[in-house]
Amino acid sequence: MQKIIEALKPIPKLYWIYAVAVLIAEAAIFVTRPDEPGLYTQNLQFVPVAIAAAFFILRPIRKNFRLSFYTYTVLAFLFLAADYLSQSHAGLVQISVTFLPAFLFWMLLFVRWNYYKIREKESRQALALSLIAWGFYALAFPPLPLGPAALVLLVPWFIVLNRNNRGTIMFATFWSGMLFNTINYYWIYNVMHVETAPSGLILFGLVLLIAFFSVHNVLAAFVYTLARSIKIKGRPWLLVLFPLFYAGLEMTRTRGDFSFPWSHLGYAFGNHLELLQALSAIGIFGYTITIIASNMIVEKAIRRDGIKKKWPVLVPAFILAAFAIHGSIVLSRADAQPFHIEEGDRAPNIALIQPSIAQGAKWSKPRFDSIVDKTLGMAYDSTTNDVDIILMAETAVPDHIRRQPRVIHRLQKLADDRDAYVLVGALDHKRVKDPDSPRRYEIYNASFMFSPDGQYGGQRYIKKHLVPFSERIPFDDIFPILNYVDFGEGDFVPGTETPVYPLFLWTPYICYDAIFGDLVREAARQGSRLMVNITNDGWFGRSTAPGNHLNLVRYRAIETAMPVARIANSGISAFIDQYGHFSHNTNLFETTVVQRKMPLKTRHTLYERIGDSVETALLWFFLIYLVVCSATCIWQKKKLQKQ
Repeated sequence: MQKIIEALKPIPKLYWIYAVAVLIAEAAIFVTRPDEPGLYTQNLQFVPVAIAAAFFILRPIRKNFRLSFYTYTVLAFLFLAADYLSQSHAGLVQISVTFLPAFLFWMLLFVRWNYYKIREKESRQALALSLIAWGFYALAFPPLPLGPAALVLLVPWFIVLNRNNRGTIMFATFWSGMLFNTINYYWIYNVMHVETAPSGLILFGLVLLIAFFSVHNVLAAFVYTLARSIKIKGRPWLLVLFPLFYAGLEMTRTRGDFSFPWSHLGYAFGNHLELLQALSAIGIFGYTITIIASNMIVEKAIRRDGIKKKWPVLVPAFILAAFAIHGSIVLSRADAQPFHIEEGDRAPNIALIQPSIAQGAKWSKPRFDSIVDKTLGMAYDSTTNDVDIILMAETAVPDHIRRQPRVIHRLQKLADDRDAYVLVGALDHKRVKDPDSPRRYEIYNASFMFSPDGQYGGQRYIKKHLVPFSERIPFDDIFPILNYVDFGEGDFVPGTETPVYPLFLWTPYICYDAIFGDLVREAARQGSRLMVNITNDGWFGRSTAPGNHLNLVRYRAIETAMPVARIANSGISAFIDQYGHFSHNTNLFETTVVQRKMPLKTRHTLYERIGDSVETALLWFFLIYLVVCSATCIWQKKKLQKQ
């Protein structure tokens, strides 16, 4: 306490007058706030920021600019929090005057920092190396061609991590991460052509998303510099465990409301089936660990003196050879031949209905009847009488299905006429009875299964993982006020159940539900033998995204030996067997029906059994490694200061 008092003594009296004036203004505005729940507009809330701005022309305040600025920001945030906690609402003006000045200030500092960094020769060289590493790595994901090179593509980045100071590393890593993630996620701009939100807001959100994912790279680089500086008997032994930390960092992107596990490093091998067979044992994160370790080994070998010490540069070749030999042996087995059907095992005959409805027209009310007529007409005209399952895409019925009893009748009739199960994507809703809830309805992105005997007519599966900010505002269940925010998102409620449908024991997944390994393993434990993935990738446009999405689903199939029947509204629709073989892949925006006999799951994999434990362990390791590196660096720094 005494130290705090001593630290506050040099602050001039004028500063205390400033702080008290802002505090009084905030308190006065807080007392006069409205009582209605949700978001409100109260222009009086500009008063505290106006008072704060007036003081900044005085020299004593300018000398303590940061202290003054952060004082205002903290006070504004505390009153914003009090408003929410006491009345479950918040002022839009208060939100803007709290966060916008801070954002602009931090952006100014960020721009200045970058200006000084780009003027340094060392920083420019580090940036060039990092851009080469991450730029080329972005071209390694299917359908792009550089996959096997992933084992060496990050070597330039590791050269930067080992050669430069921390500030230079952060600078180079952030901007190379921006390049990497821009190449990976540029296709999100297509949302601007089909969503109701303002295009500028969507573009701003895309930039923030890319920056957010780039910060993951920066965190990895920062922790690497910590581990690099920790010497045990003169060597940075903690770096040996860095590949595990990086895999744990990727795991953080698979959990929670912000989950978006799209571009894990291990997805780079998707064009080469032989290289993927080890997935059944080590999973996607085992591939990430291998890739990071390979790049680290090669970089270290390059730094070593002497020809005899450079043999580790051949490690990537050994790894590729090991994966290829193992994969070739696995795929040479009789049961691993493409779409092999075990004798006596009944394989369902599955039809995929790909109508290629344009995304812009999909939700047009005047076109609703023609869209449904086209999809059902294709199911009648292009499927054979021996079909067992007919699959239609996500939101193939572009409306709340309960509002369309005539469509429900037609779907049940199709199931009866074809003596087949029919799975169709559509919206659904339920009225909320709680009068205090900000929602009048719970809205679901769902699929409905109609059976020929009517026993399971309209059985519903609700999408469990909703796309952040597109289908749902994250944490809207924890902070109900977020339900009042409208950026044009779907505002859906996630599902909680993973069904296994009868006869063939199959499980539906909507859109990118199918790329979450824990959901697929959950179905496998319940006895599911087939994964059905219905999606609408139409808003991706003609981009790399449909190929990326298909590749991720293929990984899940091999990890758990779970065959996949995948229908996408505009492609790419495909059948995938339990070893990852493709069949009947459709072209983008092709109007077609494809049908084939589909073998079911006949085996269990190691990763299917241990995957949950491995991924939980990686999350814990990520946290422990971060804490150990940080604490050890602080301890060593204090020890040096005492010496």
